[in-house]
Amino acid sequence: MYKDKKYIRFLYWMISGIIVFLFIFLLVKLFPFYGAFFSFLWHVLAPFVIACFLAYLLYPIIEKIHSYGIPKGIAILLIYLLFFGGGAYLSYRLYPVTMIQLRDFKEQLPQLLEMYESAIFELYETTSFLPETVHDKIDQVITGIEQKLESLTGKLIGGITKIFDMIVFITVLPVIVFYFLKDYEKIKKYGLKYIPNKYQLMIKQIVRGIDVSLGNYIRGQLLVCLFVSVAAYLIFELLNMDYSLLLAIIMGLTNIIPYFGPIIGAVPVVAIALTISGKMVIFVLIAVFGIQLIEGNLISPYIVGKSIDIHPIAIIFVLLLGGKLAGVIGMILAVPLLTILREIIRRVVAVKRFKG
Repeated sequence: MYKDKKYIRFLYWMISGIIVFLFIFLLVKLFPFYGAFFSFLWHVLAPFVIACFLAYLLYPIIEKIHSYGIPKGIAILLIYLLFFGGGAYLSYRLYPVTMIQLRDFKEQLPQLLEMYESAIFELYETTSFLPETVHDKIDQVITGIEQKLESLTGKLIGGITKIFDMIVFITVLPVIVFYFLKDYEKIKKYGLKYIPNKYQLMIKQIVRGIDVSLGNYIRGQLLVCLFVSVAAYLIFELLNMDYSLLLAIIMGLTNIIPYFGPIIGAVPVVAIALTISGKMVIFVLIAVFGIQLIEGNLISPYIVGKSIDIHPIAIIFVLLLGGKLAGVIGMILAVPLLTILREIIRRVVAVKRFKG
């Protein structure tokens, strides 16, 4: 009898997993049909979503400051001065340099591609014994990379130069964050009002579990990414690397992705180094390896720790799945979504066992 129950439970979770996977797959495939609506919805809701995320990250710091007897209003003001003041100053200093490097990279892209094409031609000469189909495939890959690079650079410049949208966004965001921080507890109580009493305890446990694991993970990862960007920028400047700030930002952002992030971030760095000299490639590889060694063995264990406590195989699987479904964005969101899903399943199963 016990074995039958165990088999039925396994079958139930397997079928549920397949249904969820098919649902996500259909959502991705049908995206062109409803994409315009969600794009409009995202433009409207983006400030609120990002403000909610920032408030979630900053509220524990405010609570910590408040625990020392400092009024919450003063604590919020201090965080505003540090976070938004520091952010505004960094944007003021980094935005022009980033834009110049982006435009310069776009202008230099044809020359860079010509250099790579000559390198590929030399590769053809040395691999002439290979079948023609292999060379055709290489051509297709190179053409695809060229088109994607040009498109991505154009989108980046076009997106960053939407000054009016940015001004509105930057003006509205601090105001929304302030109200989220000010009424954080009220918003939580207001949300619980619409949940039936019999589910409230379970929802509280799920939210608490997600907050403990995911909250610490996200805050830690952001600090680690900041370290990677700053360290990479300083080293690239010492090496006189072209586009040092741009490449450092890319390395920091991609470091959010576990396992694959450092590799993805290192690809453009090595590609630019190749256009300078072979010696620069060696220096850059040593620098990237050194940064990742410090980050992986000293910084991450201390700051992030084992906050999510998920097996590496499961993480790699969801990263590959997220990458297949939604590219880099999918890989960034894969681990947080897995953590949330795991916590929900864990709490639901615990409640069912308790009732059973």
